Amino acid sequence: MAIPATQIRRGMVIVFEGEPCRVIEFRHHTPGNLRAMVQAKLKNLRTGSGFEHRFRAADSIEPASMETHDLEYMYDSSGTYHFMNTQNYDQLEMDEEALGDAAQWMQPGMKIQAEFYEGRAVSVRLPTSMVLEVVDTSPVMKTATKTASSKPAKLENGAMVNVPEFIATGERVRVNPSTGEYLERAKD
Repeated sequence: MAIPATQIRRGMVIVFEGEPCRVIEFRHHTPGNLRAMVQAKLKNLRTGSGFEHRFRAADSIEPASMETHDLEYMYDSSGTYHFMNTQNYDQLEMDEEALGDAAQWMQPGMKIQAEFYEGRAVSVRLPTSMVLEVVDTSPVMKTATKTASSKPAKLENGAMVNVPEFIATGERVRVNPSTGEYLERAKD
């Protein structure tokens, strides 16, 4: 069911030129005595590429019919990641390209949400935080404080994040996998 372009909202998934695209940003614009338009920044969910498009107010857009499933990550074998649907126990595979940046954060037993378009997974939502061990970073500085500058640290999954100077190798830290940011020292 088509809707007017003026009803575009941030986070909405639409079908644009036959491809599912998520609306990243939008802005309604009425220049002087001209017709209204909607300037939208879109991200193609299949390819991951971002682009901008200007819709006229009279244009109709097609919302994508997306399914969401809760999945549990099991293991990977040579770039293919294996998941189990937690509702019906079906197993499915996703390649590293479909997971994108989320691939480096996958850990066995981890629960994620996947969005499906026409039976194919097009995006995944990671948990808001993960606790991981720092396996390599420079030594702690004696003058380090909580507000000091940061230093790079390698986590047990191979991801690199910037952590405060007081974090040492072997400590566990909480990170946001969506942004790759350090949140806090883990309270184990």
